[in-house]
Amino acid sequence: MNKFIFFSLLLVSELFVTSCNDDLDLKSDGSITMAEVFTDRNRTRGYLNGCYGFLPSPYLEAGSFTDDAEDSDDITPGSRYDYWYNGGVNATNFASYILDGSPWGNYYQGIRRCNVFIANIDEATAYVTDAEKIGWKAQAYVLRAFYYLELFKRYGQVPLVLESRSADYDYAQDKKASIGEIVTQILSDCDTALATAESEDFPWRMMSNQWNMMTRAVAYAIKSQAITFAVSPLFDDGTFTIEQAVQITGDALSQCLNHGYTLFTTTDDYHNAYAYYFLYNPNDLGATDKETIYGGTQVSAWSDAGLPTTEGMTKAGPCPTQDLVDAYEMANGLAPILGYDDVDHLKPIINPNSGYDENNPYEGRDPRFYATIYYNGALRKLDGSSDQKIETFEGGTEGISTTSKMYTRTGYYMHKYAHFNSNRYSNSDGYMRIFRLPELYYNFAETAYQVYGPDKQIDLGNGISLSACDAINVVRARVGMPRFESGMSADEFQKKYRNERRIEYAMEILRYFDVRRWKILSETERFVTGMRIVRKEDGSLSYQRFRFNDRASYEDRYLFYPLDVTEVDKMERLTGDDWQNLGW
Repeated sequence: MNKFIFFSLLLVSELFVTSCNDDLDLKSDGSITMAEVFTDRNRTRGYLNGCYGFLPSPYLEAGSFTDDAEDSDDITPGSRYDYWYNGGVNATNFASYILDGSPWGNYYQGIRRCNVFIANIDEATAYVTDAEKIGWKAQAYVLRAFYYLELFKRYGQVPLVLESRSADYDYAQDKKASIGEIVTQILSDCDTALATAESEDFPWRMMSNQWNMMTRAVAYAIKSQAITFAVSPLFDDGTFTIEQAVQITGDALSQCLNHGYTLFTTTDDYHNAYAYYFLYNPNDLGATDKETIYGGTQVSAWSDAGLPTTEGMTKAGPCPTQDLVDAYEMANGLAPILGYDDVDHLKPIINPNSGYDENNPYEGRDPRFYATIYYNGALRKLDGSSDQKIETFEGGTEGISTTSKMYTRTGYYMHKYAHFNSNRYSNSDGYMRIFRLPELYYNFAETAYQVYGPDKQIDLGNGISLSACDAINVVRARVGMPRFESGMSADEFQKKYRNERRIEYAMEILRYFDVRRWKILSETERFVTGMRIVRKEDGSLSYQRFRFNDRASYEDRYLFYPLDVTEVDKMERLTGDDWQNLGW
């Protein structure tokens, strides 16, 4: 009886899941059958719309789960960061202490809805043109690929469910698919969609009444990320070669470039192009923002990652670490810090050729540093006219604290996404994206150098030829950073490339998955450092690095999310296999 009830609930969830547009939603009173759904145009569109109801959102606090940041809420007993850093997380409570809860069931509900739509739309008797059916079905294929991408990034091997299931389906026959099988299906779904003709129902770019729909560019972005992850150390099971990955990532990049996607280069009176991009609303139909491929969630940085001098702020949130600050190159392209003379990273090895000054550490850095981090002495505009000088030294107006979540824990605050006009009365803060064009450049570079080295020109098709270095240099040119020099070895390029990717995507969710797929958690997540600044009586400043306690989250079990315990118990009863991920 319990099994029947469980499967019945699954079927109901396939039929009546709340979506993001109430006008197109199905009624949840059980008064219509599935056959009736596809006899009515609005119900058919409503069902497709419901398939979108499980999409992930970008997370403002993503950096706090990486070495990019130490969250100010770590001092609050029982907070997610107290648990995450200090080892209180287990398979039972994991969903309460990670940003997106336990998305396993959420994504599978989305997949089930896509399966139903794909299975029924061709024979739908609703007033829907053949062109609309093709476009809508293409959206469902890409959306299903998206959900599987998000699943395997988090959980690794997961079961492939590609058909609509009835209440009496025998779940005992389910098994976890290999990474190769999952990524093959993701690529296939995207290719099936892309084989259809471009139309307003499956365009290259979202239209004004189609915000957050799947597009052709999203399909290519999914392919690019999926194959890059698939050939990474954590996921590589031998299914795909690096050569195949180069072809797929190169094609995705060239296709998007040839259909109007380009880096955002607009500036304003107060921001360089990189800084302004994260403040700009991407819902402009590509008029100015031609970089965003998918997503555009406005955040409230003033409140959740704010400065204590901003009225109404609730916490300092993700405080950038000294480790992240050290990763930013000088404006001349040289690394200021070559490594550390001690295991605690308190004695940096200064690059004597870089121009870095330990007594003036924030001068002459990569422009992305100033767009991302508030540091001691940084200027914050007030009402667009006057300046506020940030004071993170001990006793300063934004000084470091070990007892209040309203103040920085590391000596730094997040600047990215924060608009100087934002406060409790008016939010002018920026937007987080899920896919943006630089990732396609980086994915190509990451796969290409492993096969051809950093400098070999590769024909991407569509009249575009790039080397791995060229691809990186396009992104660096946006902020005026010097080019990667030719002649690097593969190892030299990898080190510089991974650092570059970290800087471009600082405080974004991509870093969380990158350090896992590269299997470098023990190098990056074991502990982080901060900077304590003391102002002396003569007004001069002394800079003192300090180390936080070890984090539990560097352990290998954190490479993947654990499956929900109830799901593990259910599948063990049905299949006899333990589905839980290693270490949980």
